[in-house]
Amino acid sequence: MGVITISRGSYSKGMEIAEKLSLRLGYECVSREILLETSALFNIREVKLIRAIHDAPSIFERFKHGKEKYINFIREAFLEHIRKDNVIYHGLAGQFFCKGIPNILKIRIIANLEDRIKEEMSRENISEQEARYILKKDDEERRKWSMYLYGVDTNDPGLYDIVLHIDNLKVDDAVGILTDMAKLPSFETTPESKKIIDDYHLAAKAKGKLFDGFPSAEVRCKNGVVYVSIETALSLEQELTDKIIKTLTSNGIEGIKQVKVNVVPFESGD
Repeated sequence: MGVITISRGSYSKGMEIAEKLSLRLGYECVSREILLETSALFNIREVKLIRAIHDAPSIFERFKHGKEKYINFIREAFLEHIRKDNVIYHGLAGQFFCKGIPNILKIRIIANLEDRIKEEMSRENISEQEARYILKKDDEERRKWSMYLYGVDTNDPGLYDIVLHIDNLKVDDAVGILTDMAKLPSFETTPESKKIIDDYHLAAKAKGKLFDGFPSAEVRCKNGVVYVSIETALSLEQELTDKIIKTLTSNGIEGIKQVKVNVVPFESGD
């Protein structure tokens, strides 16, 4: 029993590894379908979600609080999946969404640029020059996105438990290594890690419900108690507290035991 995230670039064999590993372990394998579910659930066109994840940071400037809103939607869908356990997620920012959750196996798959270029040329029927440009642009946009959103570089090996280079090491070799790793006690789901996932998921759901009215609110959850922190004038403290509690308790969010609101007074600047 466990959860695995696989970070990969295009044409790095990461998808193939994820699919073969899921068959070997008997885990569910998910990726782009999380976007589709999110799009349907929140009535947001998928193209906006894809742009919010893949494009350079400038795309977020077109939407008010767009970055935070769309990422929270996808985080909620991601956490909904991994709550089921026995899941492999490959693709968009899994290592970020599960930050702070123990026992999750985080993997990075890389491949030689020249091999990726050949694959792009073959699949898209384009020249070497075009393929090289597309791949470098895609890699740079992903890097910019992660730096802009989280302040970290997806190429940083410190984000992962293991980085595998697909070259001399083949796909089946990688699957064998990862199968053995996934069975280690370090990466088995525990009652503690499951409780943390449930709290993260509840916090994401609460954040989603509050977003339109309180986009700057910080939301966290522990043992089913939702803590909301928001900056405003002290004169509005009781009004906002009542509104936040009502929003979260009248929307039928299963699992919320209590809502606690912390109002941080505006700095006067004097």
